[in-house]
Amino acid sequence: MEHTTVIQEHIEGGSDLCHGLEARPVPVLGEEPPFFQYTPENVVSVGADVDPTEISFPGCDCQALVCLPDSCSCLPQGANYSELRLITEKNKVTYARPIFECNIMCKCGDACPNRVVQRGLKLQLQVFQTGQKGWGLRTLEHIPSGQFVCEYAGEILGFHEACRRIRLQTSHDSNYIIALREHFHGGQLLETFVDPTHIGNIGRFLNHSCEPNLFMVPVRIHSVVPRLALYAARDVSPGEELSYDYSGIFHNSSAVGKKSETAEGGHEQSKRCYCGASSCRGFLPYEASLYPVQRTDTDAPVTDPGLYLQW
Repeated sequence: MEHTTVIQEHIEGGSDLCHGLEARPVPVLGEEPPFFQYTPENVVSVGADVDPTEISFPGCDCQALVCLPDSCSCLPQGANYSELRLITEKNKVTYARPIFECNIMCKCGDACPNRVVQRGLKLQLQVFQTGQKGWGLRTLEHIPSGQFVCEYAGEILGFHEACRRIRLQTSHDSNYIIALREHFHGGQLLETFVDPTHIGNIGRFLNHSCEPNLFMVPVRIHSVVPRLALYAARDVSPGEELSYDYSGIFHNSSAVGKKSETAEGGHEQSKRCYCGASSCRGFLPYEASLYPVQRTDTDAPVTDPGLYLQW
C-alpha cells in the first residue's frame, strides 16, 4: 500500500525539479529542496582542462541500425548493453571497465542500442525527505538489474578549484564533490572532479549505503570527459530509496584493497552513516590522507563521495 501511495502522489501532480530539462519530470514530495541550477549533463567550470560539451571522439562507420562488436570502433571490448541493460559477466559486476557509447559523429542511427546514457532519464523518480539522511531519491517504478538509472552530473572542476571548495566546507556541510580516478595500463592516471552543489542534476540527492542498489560506471560518449552513470545493481522495487557506495568499492574489484576510513574518531570530518544496512560500517567513507594540514598537488581534495577505477 505504501508503494501505491507514493506512485499516486506522483501522478496527482507536484513540481518538476528538472524544469523540463529531462525526458521525465521528477517531482518533490513535500517542500522544495534548497535552490540549485539544474543541468542534465556536466558543464565546464573553474580550472577544467576540457569542456565536456566539446566533441573529441570520432564516430563509427557502421551503416547498420545495430552496431556489432566485431566491426564497431565504439565497442573495443564487446557490446555494452543487451535490451538496454548493462552487460555483466554472469550477471555479476566484477570490475569497472570503460564504456564508450556511439555519439553524434557516428553513422549509425539514434535507434542504435549502444546509445543509453545519452538518452537521459527514462524512469519515474522522486525526491523526498528521508529523515536522518536529509534529502533522498527513490524510484516509483520497478527497475531491473543492469538498467541505467541516472547520471551524477555537475560542474567539471580543476584540481585546485576542487581543493578550494573543500576548504570552504564546514563539518556541517554536505559534500557533493566526487573525484573519479581512472588508472590506465602504463601508470597513467586521469582524474575528474564533479561538483553538483550549485549546478547539478538529480544525482546529487543520492545517499550513501553500505549495501547499495546502484553502482557507478564512467561512460564516454563524444568527450574524453566521462559521464558518471549509475546502474541498478539488482532489481529495485517501487518505493525503494536509491543509493550507491560513496567509497567506489562496491561492484569494483579494481578498488579492492583501497583503504576507506570509517572508524569513529578517525578524523574530524567523519560523519555517521544512517543507511540501516546489516553490514553498515557506521560512518560514511572517507580517506584521512585527503585532509593533510598542508595540501600539495599529490593530495586529493575529496572525502565522500569518491570513485577509484582501474583498467
